[in-house]
Amino acid sequence: MIVITDIRLIVIALTPVIALGLAVYFTDRYDKEPLKLIFKVFILGSLAVIPIVYIERFLTSLNIFTGAAAAFFSAFIVAGFTEEFFKREVVLLTAYRNRAFDEKLDGIVYAVFASLGFAMVENIMYVVINFSANPYVGLSRGIFSVPTHVLLGVTMGYYLSLAKFSKDSKSEKANLRKALIVPLVLHGFFDFILMSQIPILLTAFIPYVIYLWITNLRKLNHYYRDSKEKASRHHSLKQI
Repeated sequence: MIVITDIRLIVIALTPVIALGLAVYFTDRYDKEPLKLIFKVFILGSLAVIPIVYIERFLTSLNIFTGAAAAFFSAFIVAGFTEEFFKREVVLLTAYRNRAFDEKLDGIVYAVFASLGFAMVENIMYVVINFSANPYVGLSRGIFSVPTHVLLGVTMGYYLSLAKFSKDSKSEKANLRKALIVPLVLHGFFDFILMSQIPILLTAFIPYVIYLWITNLRKLNHYYRDSKEKASRHHSLKQI
């Protein structure tokens, strides 16, 4: 009975990761990325949990604040900075200089899979290990937490692609910074709303999640159209 329950919890933890991963993979329909490279990014994203856990524990020990200030430190510094920094590093170390990264949609694909690797391990830790007695944890994380990691990956990938295809080093460096700072801030607000326990902020949680969906789907659609137009031009040239 315990084994069956554990299997169910693992399925609950993995289902949103698999579903969102397939959704992003099939969005990249015109110039698909090598599965081997995607898998490498995903695995390194999951392994990034190891340094993240230790650094977050260390930073938590430095949190001398109380109340909303403590929640702010935890949301933006402990979680936001640490997690987004390592997700970005995974892409920079694996895919950023790879020849397969040859269009703007690719940045989103790689950043999302780095995020999904981390989200998978984090979700297993929460759903299967820490809160196995509470089935609602898996449901809430499947609806909010895992998709938010994907949306933050879209933001990160958007700026990584701007950096990759920048015309000069100054623009590249600026967009590489944005690839960390913007998802860090968005991540921080998401966590702070929940951690602060301030009633007026909690009422803003659902509108904020909707905002994340709208803005990041726009970014994804923008690069999807670029990919489609590039494929169309390539097809036209082949017919000439």
